[in-house]
Amino acid sequence: MPGRILITGASIAGNTLAFWLGRRGFDVTVVERAPQFRDGGQNIDVRGIGREVLRRMGLEQAALEHGTGEEGTAWVDAQGKPVAIFRTTPGSEDGPTAEMEILRGDLARLLYEPAKAHATYRFGDHVTAIAQDDAGVTVTFASGTSERFDVVAVAEGVGSSTRELVFPGENDPRWMDLTMAYFTIPRAADDDKLWRWYNAPGKRSISLRPDRHEATPVMLSLHKTPDGEHKWDDDKQKAWLRERFADAGWQARRVLTAMQDTDDFYFDVLRQVRMKRWSNGRVVLTGDAAWCATPLAGVGATVAVTGAYVLAAELARTSDVAVALAAYEKAMRPMVEEAQGVPKIAPRIMHPQTRLGIRLLHGALALASRPAARRTAAKFFARAPKEPDLSEYDHEPAEVAQRA
Repeated sequence: MPGRILITGASIAGNTLAFWLGRRGFDVTVVERAPQFRDGGQNIDVRGIGREVLRRMGLEQAALEHGTGEEGTAWVDAQGKPVAIFRTTPGSEDGPTAEMEILRGDLARLLYEPAKAHATYRFGDHVTAIAQDDAGVTVTFASGTSERFDVVAVAEGVGSSTRELVFPGENDPRWMDLTMAYFTIPRAADDDKLWRWYNAPGKRSISLRPDRHEATPVMLSLHKTPDGEHKWDDDKQKAWLRERFADAGWQARRVLTAMQDTDDFYFDVLRQVRMKRWSNGRVVLTGDAAWCATPLAGVGATVAVTGAYVLAAELARTSDVAVALAAYEKAMRPMVEEAQGVPKIAPRIMHPQTRLGIRLLHGALALASRPAARRTAAKFFARAPKEPDLSEYDHEPAEVAQRA
């Protein structure tokens, strides 16, 4: 039976969930801490089953049209000369660049626009307390109000504060020993349609990617054990990056200069969210709050939209919330566990310590980029995770179809 649902986080998972729950007749409210919808963000891709979910939403073609235009990935030397290129062709999902490459904010907005016709969005607020019983959940917000919901779905990020209210201390993160910063800088005349990846000695890398907004997304990466850097403020993080990358070469000077004035700086120490359960009573986790696999997995957006679709479908199937949430977890757990199976050695391999190590990496990539080796190499960059059977949700109950 449809009821009142609260979704925390206007994320890719949150917006997908709002769309499908609202379409199925639920009374949906989405609360988002940010004061307004957040555009921008770095490149993500959607593959396989994720594209099927977008297709069922009528958004697949729009997502392709809003793509970044990225035509492949090139590893470059200190002079910017490609040493290995993996080009993407229409209809192909192999390799580090997928056919559907899109900025996080562009995909989130494509999902948000139709979702807001089915849901009420509240920006600039967040959950501060949750109390639940057998009949529902009482939620207190930072704005001072309290409301009653039948189900609360937490669709926040890796450091979800709402998750910690309901599942205190239950996240056992898997640290990936990779510190990364994302931001955009003004586009230069020689920026092209390739994702250009440069390795510098000292386990460092710089990458520049295309987008559709006359800017160039940047990623700075450093392979090291975490030391609390993600808890620093932006100024300290930027100063640390300037010190670490000052002598990196290639376009480091351009990137570090532009970093000072960027308005979309994001810094994180990569860790996976590892939860033994995704629900506690009537509160359920989805998206990164439940299972963040980190960008290294290459399937974050794909799993996010798939999980939201399955969760909405299971909640629409039965009035027994416990049964619905258990079925959702059973359907999604194999896909998530496969997605999280990124070997910790992967960041180390892709970030050599020495110039000799970089030459060996480039040689291996050049070999892998040859046509005869492409299929095998693609499995390293984008593994197809185990997927739930969406055919189980092909036929909605008659009352759901009527409400839609």
